[in-house]
Amino acid sequence: MSIFDRHSRLHRATAEGATMSPLSRRAFVTGALATGILSTLPAYDSEASEPVQRLVAATRTLEVNGRAARVYGLTGPDGGPGIRLRAGERFRVDLVNRSGKQTLVHWHGQLPPWMQDGFPWPETPPLAIGAVRSYDYAPVPGTYWMHSHYDMQEQVLMTAPLVVEDEVARREDRQEIVLLLHDFTFQSPEEVLAKLTNANGHGTHAVVRRAGDSSGHGVGAQHAAMTGMDMHGMNMAGMDMPGTMNMAGHGTAAMQMSGAAAPRMDLNDVDYDAFLANDRTLADPEVVRVERGGRIRLRIINGASSSQFWIDLGALTGNVIAVDGHSVRPITSQRIPIAMAQRFDLLIDLPSSGAFPVLAQLEGSPRRTGIILATRGSHITRIADRSPIAPPVDLSLEARLAAAEPLRARPADLVRTISLGGSMHPYSWSMNGETWPHITPLMVKQGQRVEFELVNRTMMAHPIHLHGHAFQVVAIDGRPIQGAVRDTVLVMPGAGRVRIAFDADNPGRWAFHCHNLYHMQTGMMTEVRYDGIVAEGIAEARGSATKLPAA
Repeated sequence: MSIFDRHSRLHRATAEGATMSPLSRRAFVTGALATGILSTLPAYDSEASEPVQRLVAATRTLEVNGRAARVYGLTGPDGGPGIRLRAGERFRVDLVNRSGKQTLVHWHGQLPPWMQDGFPWPETPPLAIGAVRSYDYAPVPGTYWMHSHYDMQEQVLMTAPLVVEDEVARREDRQEIVLLLHDFTFQSPEEVLAKLTNANGHGTHAVVRRAGDSSGHGVGAQHAAMTGMDMHGMNMAGMDMPGTMNMAGHGTAAMQMSGAAAPRMDLNDVDYDAFLANDRTLADPEVVRVERGGRIRLRIINGASSSQFWIDLGALTGNVIAVDGHSVRPITSQRIPIAMAQRFDLLIDLPSSGAFPVLAQLEGSPRRTGIILATRGSHITRIADRSPIAPPVDLSLEARLAAAEPLRARPADLVRTISLGGSMHPYSWSMNGETWPHITPLMVKQGQRVEFELVNRTMMAHPIHLHGHAFQVVAIDGRPIQGAVRDTVLVMPGAGRVRIAFDADNPGRWAFHCHNLYHMQTGMMTEVRYDGIVAEGIAEARGSATKLPAA
């Protein structure tokens, strides 16, 4: 019996532009299983509990706009992507590596002991081909996700949802839908990075090895062999035009920003072949069957490697009730900016009947993707994958968010300014003037209240993620707020400032980095390390003889 038969109350349909027949719906379900997509995650019966869940890292074939590509996937015990846990259930997972390459999976936003975090420290090396690694910790409820933190496998879709049910969600009479966004290229990640850095293949290998490949063979070479696809060039024109918002690969070099004093802002490093919503484009979107007047909890995950989006609910209105898995005071909105690696939980009450697109539009671009929520018998029309150009993703919503459970008020024991540096030419990014792995760890002591003032001195926005901790946003551009508790925050360009606060309550070694994959790969990462943690040098885990400065 399939996972759809066991757990889904509602059927799926394809977007053919007309009412769906039972045959076409069955064909859609078959295709969805083949691609590993499950947007309506199941609610497990409380008594049906398995002590250990198997998560398999493997390869799969994905069709994107009529072309086949070999990509990665993380398949859970019921044949769908990722893991879902019941309220109160421990994260007991065996990760099985059938990908044909070394890998390592990070449980993004979760707070496990540091050696279960899924980052390739010397003490936690990648998982060998065919090996199994066990994880066991108490998870944090909410919407999370998982992705490879080894080499650049994230770009090749080694990602999946990680949903931990809480008691409130369990009691809700709502259909749960997960929307996982990706950016997709038929190029290998190494080819993308080579274009960005103006390097040849050998030079790019050196960069990739520095950032996470202990074997000396980057995932780009794997991907090229897997896909057998040809490579496309990238349009980087206009990246240095002052007073403009720059957009690569959209037919025009730049778009003039409003206001004579507006700062230059670089957008969209990579010209992607497609943008995916649950592994599909708007040429063949996923259509999720919903009830008339239905009540929805929509969990949105931006799993893109280098792209940020505006979520457009169209005729629907959503209540934002959680970000990055943590509850906020509800905010009503129809357009939501979402940075790389961020998540939003929305409560949506549907009108009586109809078809309702939920779209994600790339910032600074006309390009978009999405899914369609449709009641039975509704007419579904094809949706164009382009629209008027969207503005850059900003902090308009961030400034309004307020944590439902803020940090306990106390003075900071440690305050550090973290300067974000770098440029498109040369393509190199840094934190506090240092590029990974040649960094000086940020040392903290257990029990401290820590505040980091993130200052962006570049012309690109940077989504900054801290492993192993949830932090609260406490100021934007010097203005104090009681903002959201989250794990990834966007820092705007041109001296934009965001202050975050967290309690140092999870001893270990923790990566702290930009979640733009190519910014991280070329240096924008450092380490938060607790006093008393005896750590091996970072470079040794990367197959490099380079020694790091002493902490």
